[in-house]
Amino acid sequence: MLNLNRKLRILAIGAHPDDIEIGCGGTLAKYAHLGHDVYLFIATDGAAGGDSAMRRQEQEVSKSIMKSREIFWGDFSDTQINIDQISINLIEGVIHKIQPDLIFINYHDDTHQDHRHIAAITISATRYIPNVLFYETPTTQNFQPHLYVDIGQKFFDLKIQMLNAHASQVNRTNILNMSILEVARSAAHFRGVQARVPFAEAFESVRLIINIPDFHDSAL
Repeated sequence: MLNLNRKLRILAIGAHPDDIEIGCGGTLAKYAHLGHDVYLFIATDGAAGGDSAMRRQEQEVSKSIMKSREIFWGDFSDTQINIDQISINLIEGVIHKIQPDLIFINYHDDTHQDHRHIAAITISATRYIPNVLFYETPTTQNFQPHLYVDIGQKFFDLKIQMLNAHASQVNRTNILNMSILEVARSAAHFRGVQARVPFAEAFESVRLIINIPDFHDSAL
């Protein structure tokens, strides 16, 4: 049950460096800057999209901006994540160590096989976790969000800083004359319009159980 009246432990899972920032970076930064514990699990070092050492370093810089506590690297091969018991056990081990209250993962319907596969692995690994949300990336398909987080100007700006930290990826969108920063701004405004705020990130829930606090006056 997601108890909104206490400090939370949050785990975000992504297939590649910068996936998490694209999908839920503003939300995670908001949690972290408000004092909650945020952890990242990144399945691959993104070697198919650039120098692996550089991409790891970029991720560390982004982590510092986010104020995440720790990065767990999965050491899967980029573009070759397999759905098997070994992979499930690996993520289960991270979950056991962190004991998260809330988990964010790539959406399962996606044109990138790594995104699909890490979603499938995580769905199995989180089968006993009550609070699990899907986030979107530019390659996500058929995403129908029903939960939004108002990230506001402050945390949208931090999201842009985090994406800028992944400097090797900023212009690797395969969209003519459009950087990932412009993609992120468009998405934040679009989801914001849906949520009736200027900047938002959107999610679909695998499961979400919210605690209802008791505000009865015990003296009455």
